[in-house]
Amino acid sequence: MATFYNQATLSYNGNTTTSNITTGELVEVLSAKKRAVLPDYVAGDAVTYIVTIVNSGNVPFTDLTLTDDLGAYTSTSRTLVPLTYVDGSVKYYINGILQAPPTLTAAGNLTITGITVPANGNAAIVYQTAVNQFAPLSSGSSITNTAKISGAGLTNDLVATEQITAADTAMLTISKSVSPTTVSENGQLTYTFVIQNNGNTPATAADNVVVTDTFNPILDPITVTFNGTVLTEPTNYTYDKTTGQFTSVAGQITVPAATYTRDATTESLIINPGVSILTISGTV
Repeated sequence: MATFYNQATLSYNGNTTTSNITTGELVEVLSAKKRAVLPDYVAGDAVTYIVTIVNSGNVPFTDLTLTDDLGAYTSTSRTLVPLTYVDGSVKYYINGILQAPPTLTAAGNLTITGITVPANGNAAIVYQTAVNQFAPLSSGSSITNTAKISGAGLTNDLVATEQITAADTAMLTISKSVSPTTVSENGQLTYTFVIQNNGNTPATAADNVVVTDTFNPILDPITVTFNGTVLTEPTNYTYDKTTGQFTSVAGQITVPAATYTRDATTESLIINPGVSILTISGTV
């Protein structure tokens, strides 16, 4: 709601007089809200946003434009955009009824044109973005995303913001290699498991990480190390010599959190994963 003032001037025979000042209020009938379907994100995540525009007035609004900054923020030397619009993902609803896809452009920011909000009705625009290489990932980081609605009939542009936070979580992957790749009967094999953490939180004993594998051919006996420390059975793992199945005891495998740096030229985020190494050697 905005207050406005108005005063008239009367001139005659070189004289000037003014009227009283009238006061009025301009009621804004259009409102907008924006929300993310999920409150947090990790690297490479898909983030879905819903922008809802409500018209409480008796006259429709037509040909409105929605501009989304895709979370743009200023770094030390440039503007970085941490979200990328997912092509073809936009959905446009009027009073809950799906409409033909609106016209949009996605170059730096996202612009959607031709939006109609009926009298005493609403419009909803749903679209998906992808977390890209400019998104901050360290604990406590966030992306604040702003949508602006503009167009004829609006006294002021409508602004709706939503903030999502980098999830505090471990993100583990595992890869396995064998050496040598060719072995003679009664020879020695060594399996190396590299466990990486791309998340901003370490995987601790409380996360109950477990590595299982069934060796074929069966290894007997075996020697197990984790980050260079010898593990023992059954305190740290179990091994069935008849089936070749190895299982680490829950909580024995831990992996440090990743660290994050910026490329000096592009300022894109570089993920330096935390790494732990499990090795199992044995006789075929």
